[in-house]
Amino acid sequence: MARWSATHPWRAIGLWVVFVAVCLSAGSWLGTNEATDEDMAIGEAGRATSIVSSGEFGDRAEENVLITARSGQLDQAAASAAAADAAERMRGLPEVAEVGEPVPSADRQALLVPITMAGDPDEARDRLDPLLAQTEAVQRDHPAVRVEEVGGPSINKGVNDQIGEDLAKAELISLPVTLVIMLVAFGAIIAAGVPVLLALSAVGSAFGLSALASHLVPAVDTVSSVILLMGMAVGVDYSLFYLKREREERQNGNPHVRAVEIAAATSGHAVVVSGFAVMISMAGLYLTSDAVFASLATGSIIVVAVAVLGSLTVLPALLAKLGRFVDRPRVPLLWRLTNRSGPPRVWPRLLRPALRFPAATLVLTLAALGALAWPALDLNLKNSGDDDLPRSIPVMRSYDRLTEAFPSQGVIHVVAVRAEPGQADAVRGALVALHGQTVNDPLYASGAEPDLRVSDDRRVTLLEVPTTQAPGTDGAESSLAKLRTELVPANLDRVPGNEHAVGGDIARDVDYTGNLADRMPLVIGFVLLLTFLIMLATFRSIAVALTAILLNSLSAAAAFGTLVLVFQHTWAEGILGFTSTGTVVSWIPLFLFAVLFGLSMDYHVFVVSRIREAARGGLSTREAVAQGITRSAGVVTSAAVVMVSVFAIFATLSMNEMKQIGVGLSVAVFIDALVIRVLVLPSLMALLGRANWWPGRIEGRGEESIASSDDHSVEPARRAAQPVR
Repeated sequence: MARWSATHPWRAIGLWVVFVAVCLSAGSWLGTNEATDEDMAIGEAGRATSIVSSGEFGDRAEENVLITARSGQLDQAAASAAAADAAERMRGLPEVAEVGEPVPSADRQALLVPITMAGDPDEARDRLDPLLAQTEAVQRDHPAVRVEEVGGPSINKGVNDQIGEDLAKAELISLPVTLVIMLVAFGAIIAAGVPVLLALSAVGSAFGLSALASHLVPAVDTVSSVILLMGMAVGVDYSLFYLKREREERQNGNPHVRAVEIAAATSGHAVVVSGFAVMISMAGLYLTSDAVFASLATGSIIVVAVAVLGSLTVLPALLAKLGRFVDRPRVPLLWRLTNRSGPPRVWPRLLRPALRFPAATLVLTLAALGALAWPALDLNLKNSGDDDLPRSIPVMRSYDRLTEAFPSQGVIHVVAVRAEPGQADAVRGALVALHGQTVNDPLYASGAEPDLRVSDDRRVTLLEVPTTQAPGTDGAESSLAKLRTELVPANLDRVPGNEHAVGGDIARDVDYTGNLADRMPLVIGFVLLLTFLIMLATFRSIAVALTAILLNSLSAAAAFGTLVLVFQHTWAEGILGFTSTGTVVSWIPLFLFAVLFGLSMDYHVFVVSRIREAARGGLSTREAVAQGITRSAGVVTSAAVVMVSVFAIFATLSMNEMKQIGVGLSVAVFIDALVIRVLVLPSLMALLGRANWWPGRIEGRGEESIASSDDHSVEPARRAAQPVR
């Protein structure tokens, strides 16, 4: 592929441009199919969602105009005047189907005007602007009170707008940061721009392809952020590996096309193996049978596949066409720093402890990593909910005031019952009795009258049971458990032939976390097994395959421990700008595990490939480790700095999920590149010696055998054994 692209550069570049344009156009034309609550239904909460859907209630989107005091006691006359004005304005809008009578809070410190929107509730947020404009007008005309709008559509709009701002911020910051790092790595503007250009084109193509794929695997909101994060990281990394090796071969006297071929056979081979490792690791998430993981896995696999394809096609074409001009224009100081002659000094010094005292270095490093990973034993998971959303979103501050004044508007259990129409009265009686048992229970916030709904065909009946407990707390689980194990069976088991389930936010949280606990061993086993097989097939060594699993597990465990230290405690709140819920979002550890196992292959395959090249050139194990790591250190360090920088940017975004992903990935990559590869890997390989390649053997076999070896290395043995220039 590289040879064809290098000898037909304009065709390869043209085909790549067409490919990117077609992907973007097709995705934009077809649009994205977003995952619904029914798509994400799991366990008993999923059965409740299915029962509710079968009732065809024709629900409409609901908004509220909330009127409260700016400070002190609420002026009742001013509040009533504002409520009447809001109701009159809203009734005149075509987007509004119904405006209810103002409802005072129990302490009469808030007044609520309920609004039912017209049209499809799934598209309500797109028709919300006229309502928000009228709410702002009421606020201007009634400055004595606080007037704000809050409801499902306005919360969705606020969150989506924030995600859009976060993505724009990430793009705005990540591009110049990545360019600066590339300039430092290469010392030339064109060489720095090529990896960024490939990464951007991969991300753009993946956005379009993921929109197409969403019609098979529905997409969740965070998939765009994950595509951007993964695409910029692996796109730049793959190009960096390739460019560095191509430059090295040109410096060794090879012509441009030959240098591209050698880079493809060595670094390009490592990129393919790494890319497949990432994709297979992400594919393990499909085993969760969960819409969130399926969407994130699909987006990640697409962007990694496109990045690998670009590194094998358009990148060789660009390098062949540019030739030595890829190193122009040069930044004088940076060029001298990145192209200094003479043997390297820093990396041999860093490797000295691991190679001279491998046992002591290994024990001390493992102890330090174990201490960092230890807090992961206290990992507390919770599904993402309203309390995880940043309060920098204005509507979320309004939501807090709404739920404080009207607890029944907050978290709600939904008891869904399906039975024959003739049983409707018996079901209603059972649910009324159930409601009566929750009225004075401190776990619930039920009003005097039950909130019952019956479908038109009388087959489905719903009871909403509000609770005072926040999702993720012990009280929330207690309120759900009491409903499911005591109150619901005691009342509904007396009605023969009914099907019932308890759903709602708390139920979804509990069932989702339980499903993850059940599926996690399956996913982890799949990822470990496939990683082992990939490394075994690549290096023909059981020892290398087992070492890869051990080292990747170390960096992942350290990342989990860091997540617990940062997000389950409050010491980092001011630094990262979040409010701790004492939990980690439930889907993130498993997602990080799959991503990290894949990304760690980037460094492991690249570094071990260079070590094996040196060993096959006749060097001893310790000499091969020293030379292999030293030769690859600059590339790995640059790649790690790019990844850590991109991931760290996500830790500065407002959404708590993105913060946790950013911190977890940046810490893991930092540890993997600068601790695992500098201390643990060399000390372990030094202790194993020739056993590293068991059950095969590594011997200096001459130029021909190396050129035809299974890693396709075409660098002569004599050059592998020479000191690094």
